[in-house]
Parts: sequence; C-alpha cells; structure tokens
Amino acid sequence: MSVRVKICGLTRPEDIDSAVQCGADALGLVFYEPSPRSVSVEEAVELASRVPAFVSVVGLFVNPTEQEVKAVLDKVPLDLLQFHGDETAEFCDSFGRRWIKAIRVRDGEQIVAAFEQFQSASGLLVDAWDPNHFGGTGKSFNWDLIPDDRPLPVILAGGLSSANVFTAVKQVEPWAVDVSGGVEQSKGIKDIQKISHFIKEVHRVCKTD
Repeated sequence: MSVRVKICGLTRPEDIDSAVQCGADALGLVFYEPSPRSVSVEEAVELASRVPAFVSVVGLFVNPTEQEVKAVLDKVPLDLLQFHGDETAEFCDSFGRRWIKAIRVRDGEQIVAAFEQFQSASGLLVDAWDPNHFGGTGKSFNWDLIPDDRPLPVILAGGLSSANVFTAVKQVEPWAVDVSGGVEQSKGIKDIQKISHFIKEVHRVCKTD
C-alpha cells in the first residue's frame, strides 16, 4: 500500500515548490496565530496559487470560530480542513468540506473514542500529547497505542523525521504521515534535502514490502 505524505507548516513559496518537487501528496497551511508557522489569508492565497493539480492544500485550524474558518474559505482554495483543537464533530461538519480531526494521544482508549466521535471525518490524525501545544511539538508517542481496528484512515504525526519514518510506517502502517519540524531548518523554514530524504524513506517502505 502506498503511504501518503503531508508536509505541514509551509510559509514560503520556495518551500511549496520544494515539497511539490519532492513528491508531497498534501501541503499544510497553518491558520493559528500563536504558531510560528502561521500564515495570513493573503500569504495563504499566494502559497496555494503555486500548488499544481493532484496535490492537496490542507488548512489547519485550532479552536477557530465559524467566522474565522469561513474567512479563510472565502479566499483560499482549500481541499481539506484539519481541526487540531477541541472542536466537535458537528462544528467540523458545518462547513460542507472534507475534514480530518487531530487528537493528541495519551492512551489507546482515547483513539478508540475518537473513531466513534468523529465518524464523519475523512481521517484521524494521531499526534503526541503536549499540555501546552496543539501539535508541532517535535515529540513522538507510543505507536503501540494505535489499534489495528481502524474505522477511519489513520494519519501518523508527532516527532517524525527521515531517521524514524521508515520504522514508523513499517510498524503502524498508516494511511499517511504528517511532518513539519522534522523537515525544517528552523520553525517555518523548510529544508529541501530533509523533505526529499523524508519522502524517499516513506517510499522505501513500499519498495521493501
């Protein structure tokens, strides 16, 4: 099975180009001002305009208001919404777009509950728990907590890099992997060599299976 790759937290046009060139399947734009990887609506419009056909543009939100999401959707051509806070399924459903829900994993029961709670999502993103941050922590978690029975596609995030993504994909067999800090020079500034190596490691799993 081919495992898809999302590069998240892109802030510069050249990083969009690099991720596309290296074969990323999806690109994440962060609409959460406290994040060092946050972009404005105007910046997002420019970034999204560089994305070619068959590469998805994902908008990441953390506990937004309805108005905040709609303001982005009015101008930015997002293919998918990603909710990374404490949003309800009803809220996520209300925009008439496909969406994925991120959870910060503390135990396996939490993942099982999320499968039930967010049944209408297009996928469940499992990330590392941090009491002070909504993702982008650079931390991993115990992948053994992810159950084999998965009613939704699982997107694995949290502390991934080219050093561990091969092992992660072999062990977890996720639908996709999501990386941000693991392919950066500094927060919000990507490294094309790291992106290329990361994606090659993911594809190497498929070649060895």
